[in-house]
Amino acid sequence: MAVESPKAWTVPTESVGSDPFATTRAEDRVPDRIPTGVADFDYLSGGLPVGSVVLLAGEAGAGHVEFALTSAVHLMLYYDDPSLHQFFLGNARGPFVYPRGVSYVSLTRSEEHVMREIAGSFDQSYHDGLARHLSFHDLSPSYFADSVVPPTWASVGGGLLASGPASRSPPGPLAALADAIEADGASNLVILDSLTDLLVRRSVDSESVLTLVKGLRRRAKAWGGVVYLLLTRGVASTATEQALYDSVDGVLNFSWTSSPHSSHRQRTMLVERFMPVLARIPHEQQSRFVIRVSAINGLVTTQYERV
Repeated sequence: MAVESPKAWTVPTESVGSDPFATTRAEDRVPDRIPTGVADFDYLSGGLPVGSVVLLAGEAGAGHVEFALTSAVHLMLYYDDPSLHQFFLGNARGPFVYPRGVSYVSLTRSEEHVMREIAGSFDQSYHDGLARHLSFHDLSPSYFADSVVPPTWASVGGGLLASGPASRSPPGPLAALADAIEADGASNLVILDSLTDLLVRRSVDSESVLTLVKGLRRRAKAWGGVVYLLLTRGVASTATEQALYDSVDGVLNFSWTSSPHSSHRQRTMLVERFMPVLARIPHEQQSRFVIRVSAINGLVTTQYERV
């Protein structure tokens, strides 16, 4: 059964009736939610709770990176082009709150590299829209500091880690990562690119990565935004991947699937673990979302199939 196509969003007209026993205590309020900008998914799930740390885990090229970028661009349309934003929101139930901007934290890639890839993959409006709201943190100097990579290859030409005495060594990648997210995490959509880079470095032990993620999960609740952690599946051990699943608020799993009767491959997305999201999706629709990625619309869901 196919999920409905995106339609113009309207705020529900139903209002909560007067209840003499109602309470307005902060701890009793339903948490605010942020849409992902993927219309059908938002329609079924009602968006993500504010303060969520979400692991986007996927096979190479299966769509987890595209999901993060699509979400970032479509949410920023709330400020740039409300009518187009409403189209991408579809029939999703609101009201929602919105990040004020996008903070992209990269351990190995430069801003120029990332933005050039976006320009080559999507319509120019995606590149331009993201650029207007982007705060980029290139942590390459810290990541490559104790490696065979020459310092000139990892240089970002000033910026985040350029302050202080020239002789001072950059902090380790975990410390640099924590500092960058702390400096720019409040009220933003944060994209960490990527946990995979950390888990393949011998100088970074997986226990420290897990501890950092658990600390980030606590800290993010006070920021009023959402954090996407990118992870390529199959790089870390099964035990480490499972521990990461247990250290975040939710997991969206992306994979390639194919039919035994056809050579055609398709991308799919599964809500692996996310209690506030799964609880809102009707049981019969808690399935694997079939997704596609286009230059014009970014990542969209086309249908869902039982698993």
